[in-house]
Amino acid sequence: MKHAVILAHPRSDSFVGSIASAYREEGLARGHEILFRDLYRMKFDPCLHESEIPWSNHFALRDDVLAERELLKDVNVFVLCYPIWLNSPPAILKGYLERVFGMGFAFRREATGNAPLMMGKKLISFTSSGAPTEWVIQSGAWQAMRTLFDGHFAAVCGLQLVDHVHFGGVVPGIRADSVEADMETTRKTFDRHFLD
Repeated sequence: MKHAVILAHPRSDSFVGSIASAYREEGLARGHEILFRDLYRMKFDPCLHESEIPWSNHFALRDDVLAERELLKDVNVFVLCYPIWLNSPPAILKGYLERVFGMGFAFRREATGNAPLMMGKKLISFTSSGAPTEWVIQSGAWQAMRTLFDGHFAAVCGLQLVDHVHFGGVVPGIRADSVEADMETTRKTFDRHFLD
């Protein structure tokens, strides 16, 4: 099985980066193929350009999008790893999804609307926040994000939404044993969903 781990955090040594690495290491240890896409280190351009709008007069995808689509075309599981900022994903991740998972790759236009093109593929997310998970849930931010981001994105593409694992209360100076427990949660999540 091939997984694309898509990391969206500006710090290479971030907590969410450690989660992405733990997922990657567990997948490789279990004999899965892992494609690692670190959006900030790639300097991915999140801005949708006028020519990339499907109904534009001069529709043309840029080389970076074409290259990503080529890399991702045979992926079975998309793994989104990101912090929650202002109760939503970082702009670079939203831009990546808009540009790469757009018309002709993740869905197509039909007379009755859009039709998904990623049926049979899966989506799993790992997120972190400085706010405790209880606050994120009680404030309504969790349900809003799960509906508008996870659910909508999965439905448009035809992805099976497998899980969304959130680590709340992640602050600078978090104890090493707490971080290791969260890495273990990540490894167990991989095993629970993707071991045959």
